[in-house]
Amino acid sequence: MTRPEYKYLYSIDSPADLKRLTPDELPLYCDELRRYIIEQCAVNPGHLASSLGAVEIAVAIHYVYDTPDDKLVWDVGHQAYAHKIITGRREAFRRNRTLGGISGFPRMAESEYDAFGAGHASVSISAAFGIAKASELQGIRRKTIAVIGDGSMTGGLAFEGMNNAGVDKRCDILVILNDNNMSIDRSCGALNGYLLRLSTSRHYNAVKRRLWSILSHVPPLLHLCQKTGNAVKHGLLQNSNLFESFGFRYFGRVDGHDVKELVRTLTALKDIHEPKLLHVMTHKGHGYRPAEQNLTVWHAPGRFNPDTGERITASATDFVARYQDVFGQTLLDLALMDERITGITPAMPTGCSMNIMMKRMPERCFDVGIAEAHAVTFSAGLAAAGSRPFCNIYSSFMQRAYDGIIHDVALQNLPVVLCLDRGGIVGEDGATHHGVFDLAYLCCIPNMVVAAPSDELDLRNMMYTALCEGRPFAIRYPRGKGRGVEWRDKPFERLPIGRGRLLRDGRDVAVLALGPACAFAETAAERAAGEGISVAVYDLRYAKPLDEGLLDEVGRRFDSIVTVEDGVLRGGVGEAVVKYYADRGVKTRVRTLGIDDRFVEQGTPAQLYALCGYDADGILKAVREMKR
Repeated sequence: MTRPEYKYLYSIDSPADLKRLTPDELPLYCDELRRYIIEQCAVNPGHLASSLGAVEIAVAIHYVYDTPDDKLVWDVGHQAYAHKIITGRREAFRRNRTLGGISGFPRMAESEYDAFGAGHASVSISAAFGIAKASELQGIRRKTIAVIGDGSMTGGLAFEGMNNAGVDKRCDILVILNDNNMSIDRSCGALNGYLLRLSTSRHYNAVKRRLWSILSHVPPLLHLCQKTGNAVKHGLLQNSNLFESFGFRYFGRVDGHDVKELVRTLTALKDIHEPKLLHVMTHKGHGYRPAEQNLTVWHAPGRFNPDTGERITASATDFVARYQDVFGQTLLDLALMDERITGITPAMPTGCSMNIMMKRMPERCFDVGIAEAHAVTFSAGLAAAGSRPFCNIYSSFMQRAYDGIIHDVALQNLPVVLCLDRGGIVGEDGATHHGVFDLAYLCCIPNMVVAAPSDELDLRNMMYTALCEGRPFAIRYPRGKGRGVEWRDKPFERLPIGRGRLLRDGRDVAVLALGPACAFAETAAERAAGEGISVAVYDLRYAKPLDEGLLDEVGRRFDSIVTVEDGVLRGGVGEAVVKYYADRGVKTRVRTLGIDDRFVEQGTPAQLYALCGYDADGILKAVREMKR
């Protein structure tokens, strides 16, 4: 297929270049941006649909405001690809989310146009308010803009930020609510229904459109709009406007794909020097039919043919179940056995595969929106009243619910099963998404059991064990495919708490591994045998409690021990093993492998395991050194 030449794309290297275009040229530039994003994501996968839906928003903001002097904060960052391309990173975008390339999310160290780093939801309003107040205190006159998706508005932090910012009438902050009725899966909850009613009130929006038409051409009538705004809302809506109740001047709704209308609207809003919110309606995946037709899949579709939309996937013969599939099917199997079981997820039913149980038992599954802290405490409430909740949250996002884990679950010794998906290195999403801190932040909590399966069957049995135990129980497992171990329809086995297992015996060096690191350890041991080094490999299975009997046996048999974990070393399993031997005066050498005191950048998992030194090569190197 012959592609048309780009007319504007390669002449725009900054917002200053963008401003040289006329308003009538902006729609074509938006089309070119969208085409470029599709072409690059087809060969170098990323978060596609969200950024396609926010192209016009990015263009209009940079066209109207004086970035980077005016500060732009993106929520999450899934929407920010056009922003990156406009702000001098067009060529760098070819290496988006790759080792040594640019991040898939806004990052302050990467560009002066990234006013605040983003990877988690609901942070933009609080951050933007902080930037605005700091500017005010320093006597700097600037505009501050926060772009937040409707899914992120379900997070409590977004409302905490609005509650604080809305009372400060001197604060020149604009919140742009990008409303597309989606996060990754379709948005749910009372707020989603409210936004839908707000955006579809025909009488209200007819009046607003007339006001905006007048306002766009006669700026002095801004004062009239301000005066009539609340009266219009109170008169035409059954309830007062939620955002006005927080002290924000509300404007909307505006077509988020009409870039010329967005430019007119933002230009008018620049003259309102108080907290304000613009409600923008967009379509996730806009401009690319395959993405428009299947929004969840095309949130992050992997590689695909940009002309046909055909996704490039592994053949059926190469299929190995993902840990997420194991979780989803096992949860349903357990729920069929025990009517007390419930499933809870913060807006990730498809990502974590809880949608499997949702299809069969929707009344026992709860998608609580992007609200991790609520998910944990809601689970604690369910458990307090006799349910057996399995609360599935990505490891990196579970950090946001830490107080609930300690105060609401562990302190009360409630039978909540915390399923930490994406434990360990996750790959191209980078530092904001690596689930590398969970072992350290969970193992220090009293009453908590912390388990890590090394294969699919172990995950299935650990979920059953957690149900049987009836106490706070955390299971962390990696993203993606397992080891190919048969697990479907296998009888459940209750695994003894705090008991590991010997995977491979040896004489010279012992490797104590946890979770997916066991596979690396077995590969390293096999290669070491070819060099005449006999390596024993143990699967700890539990980070807490540790298997003291196993540790005593290893301490008696081996002078050299290597520990391996897919997480940070500080506060991790390796340090716990070292302490165990030190407390008992066991004089054995221990080398700990994992992630040292740093944040790990983006790259493929294989690249990052090697970078951190605990892939098979890294373990083999440590074994050789310990054998000397």
